[in-house]
Amino acid sequence: MSRANSKEGFLRRPGNNPSPDLGLYKSTRCRGSNQRDRIGPFFIIPMGTRVGEGVREGRSPPEVVIAMEETLAEQEDRNLNSDSSSSSSDDDDEAAEDLRIKSLEKSLAENPFDYDTNVQYIQCLRKFGRLKQLRQARESMNERFPLSSEMWQEWIKDDVSLCTSSEAFTEVEKLYERAVQEYLSVPLWCDYINFVQEHDASISRCSPDGVSKMRQLFERALTAAGLHIIEGNKIWEAYRNFEQAICLIMGDNENEEKEKQTHRVRNLYHRQLSVPLVDLRSTLRDYKLWEAEQGNHNDANSEFDGVPTNIISAYKKAIEVYNARKQYEEQISNHDASDSERLQQFMNYIKFEESSGDPARVQILYERAVALFPISSDLWLRYSSDLDRTLKVPAILRSVYSRATKNCTWVGELWVRYLLSLERLHASEKELSNVFEQAIQCAFPNFKEYLDLFLTRVDGLRRRMPLVGSKEDGLDYVLIRETFQRATEFLLPECLSTDDLLHLHSYWARLEVKLGNDIVAARGVWENLLKKSGSMLEIWLSYISMEIELGQINEARSIYKRCYSKRFSGTGSEDVCHSWLRFEREHGTLDDFDLAQKKVAPRLQELMAFKNQQETKVDLASVVNKDGSPAANAPQKRKIGKALEVKQPPGKRKKYTSEPVQASKRDSIRAPEQIKLAEETDKGQVEKLLDTDAANNQSVGTSESRESKPNHYNDECTAFISNLSVEANEDHLREFFRDCGVTAIRLLKDRKTGGPRGLAYVDFSDDEHLAAAVAKNKQKLLGKKLSIARSDPKHSQKRILDGSKTSAAHGLLIGKRFARGNSIRKEDESEATIVDKHGSSGKFTGSVTFAAPRALVKPLGWTKREAKPDQDNEKPKSNDEFRDMLLKK
Repeated sequence: MSRANSKEGFLRRPGNNPSPDLGLYKSTRCRGSNQRDRIGPFFIIPMGTRVGEGVREGRSPPEVVIAMEETLAEQEDRNLNSDSSSSSSDDDDEAAEDLRIKSLEKSLAENPFDYDTNVQYIQCLRKFGRLKQLRQARESMNERFPLSSEMWQEWIKDDVSLCTSSEAFTEVEKLYERAVQEYLSVPLWCDYINFVQEHDASISRCSPDGVSKMRQLFERALTAAGLHIIEGNKIWEAYRNFEQAICLIMGDNENEEKEKQTHRVRNLYHRQLSVPLVDLRSTLRDYKLWEAEQGNHNDANSEFDGVPTNIISAYKKAIEVYNARKQYEEQISNHDASDSERLQQFMNYIKFEESSGDPARVQILYERAVALFPISSDLWLRYSSDLDRTLKVPAILRSVYSRATKNCTWVGELWVRYLLSLERLHASEKELSNVFEQAIQCAFPNFKEYLDLFLTRVDGLRRRMPLVGSKEDGLDYVLIRETFQRATEFLLPECLSTDDLLHLHSYWARLEVKLGNDIVAARGVWENLLKKSGSMLEIWLSYISMEIELGQINEARSIYKRCYSKRFSGTGSEDVCHSWLRFEREHGTLDDFDLAQKKVAPRLQELMAFKNQQETKVDLASVVNKDGSPAANAPQKRKIGKALEVKQPPGKRKKYTSEPVQASKRDSIRAPEQIKLAEETDKGQVEKLLDTDAANNQSVGTSESRESKPNHYNDECTAFISNLSVEANEDHLREFFRDCGVTAIRLLKDRKTGGPRGLAYVDFSDDEHLAAAVAKNKQKLLGKKLSIARSDPKHSQKRILDGSKTSAAHGLLIGKRFARGNSIRKEDESEATIVDKHGSSGKFTGSVTFAAPRALVKPLGWTKREAKPDQDNEKPKSNDEFRDMLLKK
């Protein structure tokens, strides 16, 4: 048993007979009296007492026995007096205990990969002494995560307390073997060594097999942690003590064996003195004292007296190496620094160690780092990459990748490297398949990582198929085909870019031909893809390219005939026509070329006409909006369009004369909105809306911020998106149009509720990208088919202003503003015609400005203190004066 190493000592749980043979526990506090009876009280063994000392001889420390007897007597009296009072509290504690455990079990059932919940569940079971459930919980957690050295020590300590047979000893030894493989921990290795020394009968008897087993364990411990600069000397010292103990028990007649044993101890000293470790000078002094005990006298005042020359040289070099790394050790040992700072210090230390070119020392440093930062994906990626490049030891590589993927399950690159590493190690198909299935169940941040994983799996199967028979190792092309089918079902076409989609299916089709020897299946790959994404020109051209490579000219020609008349984004429609003509020049006969030209020529003319039409629309829009207003370049004198009839109550029909005047920019921008209102409402509502809007515009016009605010969106290369999901945001739209050159996205929201309206405007860099975006019409985003159309408000506004959809409200908005008492200039005089519903018309000449609403008499952009630039400074009539004038008329 190991020595006591806690300030509080060891805690022992007594039974009916206070015998030291009972289980031993170490704890930082003594359990209180509110614990359940099966837990029982604990008693402290004084420090310095060796655990289990005197047990075999039936001896116990007197003070321990006395303390146990007194405490047992007190406990019995207390139990007799408090049986009735404690029964209810025990029931309450048990109910709370069950409730807490059931709550944690439910959480783990919902999310078994929650690390913190697993830890809490284990701690709760350990606290309440449910050993059977505790062991199952630990096994379950260890299947998903590596356990820390502290958790392993708790687990092993609980099992050691129940260790009463050789079978139990074997189980604990297996636990230690699993524990030392998880993370580098010198204390855990020391506990393992002490446990084997104390419980293995072959070692205690110093049998040859036992001694050999112990030496192998020490060598493994030195390989794993002997280069640990701070703690590695603990293992070296334990190894030397073990060999010296063997030397001491040898008889005087075993001179030859004793001399060999002395040589082993000397070699251990020499090996340790050549390793850069902390307090190496103390080791040198111990070595000289030991040599003196062996009869090799040396001068204690001389540092190197009696030390071989080669050992002195190795010792000095080790001291230099340690001094060069001392500052790094101090930095990573600073517990006041933050985690990010300590991680960066570890990375700097590793970079420095890599420059020395010692792979073993680099590995030790990586192991120390991942023990402190187990979920740093960058650290695991660097560690695994370094091992693949330098050590290439199968056992170490498997261990590192297994721990890395358990700690960082969300990093697809780690899983890909894991598969490649196993393939380099010539792992079995079963092992590769298990790792791949584990990786597929993980949650990666994007579909690109899933695609890389599927392709890596296919790559490995393809490479290994020629090396083994189809019956050996279970490899067959059917496995590759099933992997591709899973990939296409798992990765929807909408989730991948065009290049990734083509890469996956072209690879599949090529393997169907080369390994599967099935050209029909290869064509089926492309046909299935065309059903899902037939609007992509690249898919058609890749399909054709495969047929040409296989020499299937007629099949390639039939594909051209199917796709030349389709509409593709950008210049794709013209490109496929020209591609067909080039194909016939290179592979077809004259008749084939003539037939292709006959079919392609009308299609190209149609596309050219459409292109010219679009360019004309763009040119007209740019001319109309050259100065920011549709009427900016219009002449000062123009004809008045006919006004449509607006319903009015009988007997209250009024006629208005609309005279042209140069409208302000704000008026021209707001005109379409007012026209739409005028077409949908009656005249009284239109007048009310116009008066209100004009008054609002007057107040708004006095604000300098509103006048100086520029119009950022001109809708020259903009698409209008409707039928959007309410969950869609800018990132979803940007990803949906990732190959269309998006420059800006505007999501429309409800003014009252602030919620999404399912509408959006998306700006693109040029017309070509806009056309590509419009080609995605009816494609799904978040489960809803989008409606995508080109946004062209300027063109519709131009039609309205030209009279295509005139109304009475239109005349009120774009006509000349009325002013009281001003006469019309001769060059601006014209006749205004209002047509009623029966077709009759009436003409009015001269000035009729007295009947204009006040809101229109006062143009936007001037205040009471400012005079109108084109009219006299006459004060407008009041409402009462205006009413009197109407009554007189």
